[in-house]
Amino acid sequence: MKALVLSGGSGTRLRPITYTSAKQLVPVANKPVLFYGLESIAEAGITEVGVIVGDTAAEIREAVGDGSRFGLDVTYIPQEKPLGLAHAVLIARDWLGDDDFVMYLGDNFIVGGITDLVEEFRRHRPDAQILLTRVGDPRAFGVAELDASGQVVGLEEKPAHPKSDLALVGVYMFTPRVHEAVRAIRPSWRGELEITHAIQHLIDTGAAVRSTIVKGYWKDTGNVADMLEVNRTVLETVPGRLDGEVDAASETVGRVVVESGARVVNSRIVGPAVIGSGTVITDSYIGPYTSIAENCEVADSELEFSIVLRDASIRGVGRIESSLIGRHAEVTPAAGPPNAHRLVLGDHSKVQIRS
Repeated sequence: MKALVLSGGSGTRLRPITYTSAKQLVPVANKPVLFYGLESIAEAGITEVGVIVGDTAAEIREAVGDGSRFGLDVTYIPQEKPLGLAHAVLIARDWLGDDDFVMYLGDNFIVGGITDLVEEFRRHRPDAQILLTRVGDPRAFGVAELDASGQVVGLEEKPAHPKSDLALVGVYMFTPRVHEAVRAIRPSWRGELEITHAIQHLIDTGAAVRSTIVKGYWKDTGNVADMLEVNRTVLETVPGRLDGEVDAASETVGRVVVESGARVVNSRIVGPAVIGSGTVITDSYIGPYTSIAENCEVADSELEFSIVLRDASIRGVGRIESSLIGRHAEVTPAAGPPNAHRLVLGDHSKVQIRS
């Protein structure tokens, strides 16, 4: 069995961060979200992985390499444009051959991994197995309709009027029969080859399509709110570790990770929180559910329920919360009068200011 990992796409919901970084490499607890998926695949006993890459291919290649750090053998498959999940299957046809495979969206996060799900697929070996979870607003997802016996009878992609609250999780398992289905469908109104249409084709032609309702935690980390929520969830599981320098004037409370090479000076850190290597925290408060990447600076500030990417600096700005701060960003107070905010914001930025 192989794995096809989708790491293309433009990440529009995470802009402006994704103007300069792949959405799959935005860190959760200081580890790229893509790495959690690759680790789950390896834990499920799958070693051959094809990674679909687009405009951010160079960055994905640099981060993942040949896959050996995960115990995987990685092959990169270029996709010129993000033309849909079924299109990714179509262009990976030669690499997939006649093997069964799991398709994993690289920006999805499933607590507990996929080992049990892969074993279930191997036991029953339907032509397709989909994972479902109940969501509050299904209109943003692919949605499944089940009959009274729990059999999948219909799928819709981002429907205006959903027939259920069961959304498709970004992990799918297929036998080679899916290749016939992706060749049979046509682009949707979005101009994409939808995997929901391919699975519907399987249903309509009498193929066996099995569903599993995921009761554990799942998130599509496609927007800032979900990134922060996944960061919170992962930090809840991280044991404390003080490998860096914490001076006598500082205090750590709860599960706090201070990586080797980091320094905490005259500050208070309340976990769960992670401070990356080379980062310096001075005269500051770092609150729960905060991850600060490597080589950052936080001075005379308060930070809580936030993600700070590498090489950022935050100095003298009071309290920040529920924020995602990008690489090399600088957050500082304005110098002198007038009493005004000064902002340099990328496209699609969001700022909330309390005057």
